[in-house]
Amino acid sequence: MEEAVIHKIRNKITRAKFGEVFFVSSFPKYDVEYVTKLLAQFEKEGLISRIAKGVYVKAKKTRFGLLYPTAYELVSEIAKRDKAKVIPTGATAENRLGFSTQVPMNSCFLTTGSGRKLKLGNRMVTLQHGAPKNFAFKGHLMQEMVQALRSIGQKTITAEVENRIGQLLAEHPENDTIAHDLLLAPVWMRELIEQNRKKQV
Repeated sequence: MEEAVIHKIRNKITRAKFGEVFFVSSFPKYDVEYVTKLLAQFEKEGLISRIAKGVYVKAKKTRFGLLYPTAYELVSEIAKRDKAKVIPTGATAENRLGFSTQVPMNSCFLTTGSGRKLKLGNRMVTLQHGAPKNFAFKGHLMQEMVQALRSIGQKTITAEVENRIGQLLAEHPENDTIAHDLLLAPVWMRELIEQNRKKQV
């Protein structure tokens, strides 16, 4: 019986796609303590990598070492499992929307789920429980743009930032939701976005 269980769990992990996240609760049919020990054993074998207590990811082995999924891919997987929403914030949001080319070593996301820290090799990913108002936006771009602009700050808005706002609005106009979402943004952001939106019309 035990061998059959080990085989089933190992098989599921082996067949999983790169970047898939596994929790102890991913195997609800079996005893929690037993699954915990088994996942720890599979980590020792190099089948999966532990990124937080009770959280593992299937990383890809390369000749340069282990290749992990991106922070965004990882938190999206966790959000799916937790039925939660996530939004990049700070420098992570700036980089994701192209306001900055610098990839932050430590990524930060707001979530409607539980806060936790995840270790991806030498990088740290922080999931921070966010206030409901951050998730009240109907459009995907606007909620991320508000986070990115908050990180950049009103006093350090450059012509490059304004150009990028215009490009993003042209690529993802969100015409059905933008009127609603602009009302949720701080006044200075609302004016900045509207100004650059008019340039695209």
